[in-house]
Amino acid sequence: MLSEFLPVLLLFGLATAFAVGSIAVSSLVGPRVPNPTKLAAYESGNEPLADVKNTRFSVKFYMVAMLFLIFDIEAVFVYPWAVVFRELGWFGLGQMVAFIGVLGVAFIYEIGRGGLEWD
Repeated sequence: MLSEFLPVLLLFGLATAFAVGSIAVSSLVGPRVPNPTKLAAYESGNEPLADVKNTRFSVKFYMVAMLFLIFDIEAVFVYPWAVVFRELGWFGLGQMVAFIGVLGVAFIYEIGRGGLEWD
């Protein structure tokens, strides 16, 4: 059983070692020349317009993020389901209908809250 997962575990270990090693080497070897320009905050290459620590954001930002998550999760799960659709049979179809139904409820909630209105 373990021998089947050994290549995956080795690849995971190698990827982790490479990531940790790269960060360690860059922190030890890389130049450290801090100056005010490098340490300054910026927004898309521009000076910040406001102090965001005490600023309240519009709910629209969160509604757009929720809409993105709805469609992102749907795409992530529907594609593999479509690949093995014939093997799953009616049970798989029922499960996907339930899944799309839950996402549909979230989408209807999003529409009801005005997430698609760009005033």
